Amino acid sequence: METKFETLPGCPFCEKADKDIILQNDFAKAFWDIKPVNPGHTLIVPRRHVENWWGLTKDEKNAIDDLVVQMKQILDERYQPDAYNIGMNLGADAGQTVFHAHVHLIPRYYGDMKVPEGGVRNLIPRKLK
Repeated sequence: METKFETLPGCPFCEKADKDIILQNDFAKAFWDIKPVNPGHTLIVPRRHVENWWGLTKDEKNAIDDLVVQMKQILDERYQPDAYNIGMNLGADAGQTVFHAHVHLIPRYYGDMKVPEGGVRNLIPRKLK
């Protein structure tokens, strides 16, 4: 990757070691989540430091999407999950704790949650109807 992107000193995603990167392309990189909710939980992030999805360029969004697809193939082979969640937390009130845009690719397994119905709607249980 020859292009130099803006990074933020101290950002754990900007400073991710090359040895920890699973996949990468010109605008994005993928690596294991350090606090995985399931085996294979992966983060896909832009190389440029940008706070969230709203600040990404079309090239960055496309690059992230490409890595999501490629990473799914790796996870299918390695872990054989039954399903997936793909998600983003956009802002502190949505649960974002690292303010560098990132997509969670989370493999799901039969029985990993007692009642998975509702998916992301269960993020706010009192709102579930």
